[in-house]
Amino acid sequence: MLQPKLVKYRKSFTNAPKNNRAVTDKIIFGSIALMALENSLIPATQLEAARKAIVNYVKRKGKIWMRVFPDRPHTRHPAETRMGSGKGAIDGYDAVVRKGRILFELGGLDEKDAREAFRRASNKLSVKNKVVVK
Repeated sequence: MLQPKLVKYRKSFTNAPKNNRAVTDKIIFGSIALMALENSLIPATQLEAARKAIVNYVKRKGKIWMRVFPDRPHTRHPAETRMGSGKGAIDGYDAVVRKGRILFELGGLDEKDAREAFRRASNKLSVKNKVVVK
C-alpha cells in the first residue's frame, strides 16, 4: 500500500479541502493524462487499484507516471467501540486532490489504447475525471 516513509505528525486534522479553487495543472511527462474534475480525498487503495488497472491493460508498451501521492492519514475506531477515548488508530492514507489536478500520465502509447486504460482506471476512482491530451 502507498504511504509516506516519514511524517512530521502521526495524525492529522480531518477537515476536507474547502475552497473550490481549481488547480491549473499541465501534462509534463507523457502525452495523455487523467484529470480530476472535483475536490476529493482519494484513498491509497483506490489509487493503487487504478494504477494496477492501467499497468494491466498497457502491459509493457508505454510508460506511466503517477502524479499524486497519499500522504494524509485518516483514522478510525475499531468496530463495537464506545464513544470517546480519544482519536482512533491510523486506518490508511489519502491523497488530497483538487479539481484540475493531473492524476496519471501515459506516454509512448497511441491515444485509443491510452483512453481505454484510463477508462478502466476511472472505474476504480471515487472522483469524477476526464482524459486530456497534450
